[in-house]
Amino acid sequence: MKLKSVATAIITLSIAASPLRPVMAGDLGAGLIGALIGGVIVSEAMKDKRRKTASSGVREQRRQTQVALNYFNFPAGVPDGVFGARTRTAISNYQYYLGFPATGALTDYENTFLLTSYQRAQMGGPTTMQQIASNAQGTRGLLVIYRDEMVAGNGNGSGGSAQSPIPTALGGGSEEDTAIRSTSALPTFGVEAQTSLASHCNKVSLLTNANGGFASASSMSNPTLALNEQFCLARTYAISDSEALVATVQGYSATQIQTSCEGIAQPMHDLVAAASLQPRTEVVSSVAGFVLKTGMSPAQLSMTARICLGVGYRTDNLDVAIASSLLMVALGKPVYGELIGHHLAQGIGASQRIDLATDWFNGAITALDSGAEAAFAPTQTDRVDLLRQATAQLGDTGGASTQSATFTPIPVFKATE
Repeated sequence: MKLKSVATAIITLSIAASPLRPVMAGDLGAGLIGALIGGVIVSEAMKDKRRKTASSGVREQRRQTQVALNYFNFPAGVPDGVFGARTRTAISNYQYYLGFPATGALTDYENTFLLTSYQRAQMGGPTTMQQIASNAQGTRGLLVIYRDEMVAGNGNGSGGSAQSPIPTALGGGSEEDTAIRSTSALPTFGVEAQTSLASHCNKVSLLTNANGGFASASSMSNPTLALNEQFCLARTYAISDSEALVATVQGYSATQIQTSCEGIAQPMHDLVAAASLQPRTEVVSSVAGFVLKTGMSPAQLSMTARICLGVGYRTDNLDVAIASSLLMVALGKPVYGELIGHHLAQGIGASQRIDLATDWFNGAITALDSGAEAAFAPTQTDRVDLLRQATAQLGDTGGASTQSATFTPIPVFKATE
């Protein structure tokens, strides 16, 4: 019964700012977009607390929090002072946006910063409107502006605590909080920006066109290029599948759907990281445990994962894309493991681990050999053979110096005066 109540609560989640409405069979996707995000990060303790009747004073404080969340485009629904599933999801997205732990429950600092920022925005007049108009994130961008100004103010040498907002938000001085702050304080050197898969695929496309088309199983001379062609092709199919599903969702904007899908990355952060460190079987087992905790049915979670997979690739948010791929594999769709193999083989969105990539590729190939439905390029008859041959030679450039693994199709000319 407890598991049933969890699943029921999760399914009621929504990402829209409009009032809640029933999830009908024909509108299944709409009710599922926000389900995963709230389902994991809202604990049973939070739900038990929500069921209790709050005092009028607490209810008014919560109503003000909901108003502020709505203003900054974290849809909490009607400001009624009751922290239901939608409000918890809005809180989680607010926390994730500012880099706080996405727990679904506000710390005193997080709530104070939210309310103070709302009051400041309301009093800002023309200045606030100008800041919103000039910021790509709209009203959300105000939070970043206010946070950065506050951090700069704390470091002006005027006395008082120079503590940054993130350590403050981690809690009240317990041993666990101290450990978290110590870990987060570890220095990082030489961190490179994440490679853009969209840019990578543009380069691959130039090479493909220059070569007269995609490599086939019989014509392949460069396994690395062949795998990258299939990687980018699979990406295109994932985006197309996602857009087809989103088209059936009514009453929700693309921005709302994207925001909810971005929320998957936080609770699955460790699982995504594990793909670069652990064998496939261990990762799939861990993700399966995560799936059980969501309380969602396989059909519901599969719908969410397919939509968010395409959203992740379309927006170049590879954490979301990899998380969604892992969910699909754990849900019994090993053909999606091909995507994890590509990410690991190329070191895009993950560490480059050819040793781990091979197992993901082989899992997908075995499934296709056994008659599993192809998720990508189903009409490409030799695709399985191509993947098998290219994977067997993974890391081999085929001796073709003009087709290096770095994919630099633009010629370089040197001029002498």
